[in-house]
Amino acid sequence: MELENLNQIENKGAGMRTELLRIGGAILFLVGIMLFIGMTTAHTPNQTFLIVSAVIGGYMALNIGANDVANNVGPAVGSQALTLTGAILIAMIFESAGALIAGGEVVSTIKKGIIDPSLINDTDTFVWLMLAALLAAAIWLNTATFFGAPVSTTHSIVGGVLGAGIAAGGWNIANWAVFGKIAASWIISPMLGGLIAAAFLYFIKRSMTYQEDMLAAAKKVVPLLIAIMAWAFSTYLILKGLKKIWKVDFLTAGSVGFAFALILYFAVRPFINKAAKSLENNKFSVNKLFTIPLIFAAALLSFAHGANDVANAVGPLAAINDALSHGGEIAKKAAIPIWVMLIGALGLSLGLALYGAKLIKTVGTEITELDKMRAFCVSMAAAITVIIASQLGLPVSSTHIAVGAIFGVGFLREYLKRTDAKRLQEIRTHHENLDPEKTEAFLKTFKKASVAKKSVMLAELKEQAKNSETDFTKRERKTLKKVYQKELVKRSHVYKIAAAWIITVPLSALLAAMLYFTIRGIMIP
Repeated sequence: MELENLNQIENKGAGMRTELLRIGGAILFLVGIMLFIGMTTAHTPNQTFLIVSAVIGGYMALNIGANDVANNVGPAVGSQALTLTGAILIAMIFESAGALIAGGEVVSTIKKGIIDPSLINDTDTFVWLMLAALLAAAIWLNTATFFGAPVSTTHSIVGGVLGAGIAAGGWNIANWAVFGKIAASWIISPMLGGLIAAAFLYFIKRSMTYQEDMLAAAKKVVPLLIAIMAWAFSTYLILKGLKKIWKVDFLTAGSVGFAFALILYFAVRPFINKAAKSLENNKFSVNKLFTIPLIFAAALLSFAHGANDVANAVGPLAAINDALSHGGEIAKKAAIPIWVMLIGALGLSLGLALYGAKLIKTVGTEITELDKMRAFCVSMAAAITVIIASQLGLPVSSTHIAVGAIFGVGFLREYLKRTDAKRLQEIRTHHENLDPEKTEAFLKTFKKASVAKKSVMLAELKEQAKNSETDFTKRERKTLKKVYQKELVKRSHVYKIAAAWIITVPLSALLAAMLYFTIRGIMIP
């Protein structure tokens, strides 16, 4: 007993030391920002405000790295295509590369046009507003990460700007039409992501894993899926990840993507055929063919995220820097100095390295079980949904899409499991008066049969016993449904994440308004 107690104490001590190292690393990063800005901006007006803003911007970047990046690599980790350490390293490299290479030189001072900056002519008021919005969004992201809830960083900063803007300029300052679109995206994003991911998974099951010769089917289908992935990710990367250095329309991006897809289709076919020769004819073996595509998907999603979402961290900071440096009229666009972009890039990477593991595990393993095929479908949904939404002018969240896609594959599996269980029960009921060995032999043949052959077997079975009552009762269906729902999708995570999504904007807005009044009260005697 004493030895057990000592082991518990030692484990708690190790956990505390790890947590202290994480906190220490984050503090060192923020102190480094403070010292660097202090030494390089000695002659800047209102230097103290710039230092405080830079530290808060770094804090925001840390929290984006800890919370948002998990959506890009979580499925690959959950499916064991990547180790946790490997995923973090890949994400750090490609997030930083995306932020620095394609993050852009100019950023909108007001994210998504949620408020009208022309109604705020006072520079001090604008700086207080942006500072409150940035800090509120960072605090909410920190809280969400602590509770293991993946939330939208874009919605967090939008809520912060909305709340602080209303506090500074009244209700008329808000663009309620834009806010309505953002609110609609709470439903649009996860629904689109879930439907597309489920559609891909169903196609994979019908075309490969439900076939008698899975390897022969895989030789035909996997190159096609990889080609679709090449089109989706290259188009997504051009439209979203590279839009600040190469702005093109959808037709151009899609054409370039199609060229990549065509080349890759013919390039990977011989490799897939060669790999299939050493594999067994089962689902586990076919899963291995998706390992490398998943690694590339994680890297490309991270690059696009770093390029596109670094503005959530550095956009308000760039706006504050621009306002303090030039004063006067508040510009709708602000230049991003290299030091601002570096804070964003380093913060994203460090936040992921220090605190990203928790959300990666939540996204990758705790919502539903992901194998490589399911993870591939989630990654595909993330890219394709953004493409569709951007063409329809719908504001969507990459976080909501990815998590919605995971829910989608989980709920599809529940439906298929319930359907399969019902069929097996019907077969057993039809054979209840026969030899048990014959029943099990029929079941074994049925499970290995293709979709078409299963339909024929069931039709023949029902024809043989069409006068008997063999279907489930309503109570039996409900019981079976509950059993598989509990097994495949954790409802506690569904409710927790949905609640976090719903309260993100209003909570960030309320917190930002309170912080704005606090800052204003401190600055005005």
